[in-house]
Amino acid sequence: METPVNNLFRERLLQLREERNLKQKEFAEAVMIHNRNINRYELGLREPDFDTLIQIADFFNVSTDYLLGRTENRKRM
Repeated sequence: METPVNNLFRERLLQLREERNLKQKEFAEAVMIHNRNINRYELGLREPDFDTLIQIADFFNVSTDYLLGRTENRKRM
């Protein structure tokens, strides 16, 4: 059974943030997103809009497809 996309998104967001040793607040400040939203993304209670998804992907230098669980390849094309 496949993991729903939103679960993969929250898992990957958390993993990427922890790989950089960033606290939620530090990450939120870096990408100018409210800390509460980052927390909700990581809990799977909320999903980002398209612009925010792109902003997060750019920050971590990964593709939006990777964040959404459509590929295992982190690199942007």
